[in-house]
Amino acid sequence: MTSISRLHTPADITLIERDDPITTPNRVPAITVDFWLIKLMAVTMGETAADFLAVNLGLGLTATSVLMAAILVGALVLQFRQKRYVPWAYWLAVVLISIVGTLITDNLVDNFGVPLMTTTILFTVALAATFLAWYASERTLSIHKVTTTRREAFYWLAILFTFALGTAAGDLVAEKFALGYMATGILFGMIIASITFGYYALKLDAILAFWIAYIFTRPLGASFGDLMSQPKEYGGMGLGTILTSAIFLAAIVAIVIYMTWTQGDREKAQAN
Repeated sequence: MTSISRLHTPADITLIERDDPITTPNRVPAITVDFWLIKLMAVTMGETAADFLAVNLGLGLTATSVLMAAILVGALVLQFRQKRYVPWAYWLAVVLISIVGTLITDNLVDNFGVPLMTTTILFTVALAATFLAWYASERTLSIHKVTTTRREAFYWLAILFTFALGTAAGDLVAEKFALGYMATGILFGMIIASITFGYYALKLDAILAFWIAYIFTRPLGASFGDLMSQPKEYGGMGLGTILTSAIFLAAIVAIVIYMTWTQGDREKAQAN
């Protein structure tokens, strides 16, 4: 999937020429191997951190959701102020939006009794509506040129709905088929592998392939997060939410440091 970021449609090119100076920096990262690696870790941590905050700290689902939503708003304000891709600001927002997306779905299901099938359909419609509004406004869904505040706002709204949708779809599959954490993770891994095959071998549209893969990395990461954190009697490894979250947080920090260190070289390579 690494070459998705290098593809442009004629609509993209037209908008770049009309609206965006060539020197305007993109506000989101290029789609590389380390992008997918850190994204997978972020969604895994989002699952375990949401469980830890809501259950282990005793805050409750509602209070945890309000608190994390407020923190997310602050992180997004920082992200929007950058006007360019800054690894620590961007990935801080991704981790927090992963947690909040999980909590939104959990609130609908646990607090309001909305069935998982309904929440899955609801967030599918919400995501589709976001894409329609994005395209109607910008004439493109390109993630390669998120160079304006309006495009970035559409981008983050879509990201939020992908996390909420991924949570609902993953829980629906796990509940409906009772596959267990490992089998559920393998299932979603195979779906992502088929998308990758479709992109490279069958010339699946690059933007469509990206967003489908982005959605399904959420339940993939959640499955392995639950596998590591849940007690052994429930089919997990029994590491607990604290240790599991700490492991993935450390990995995320390490990769962000690496991305920051190599950012100058990457920008020069893209310019050439």
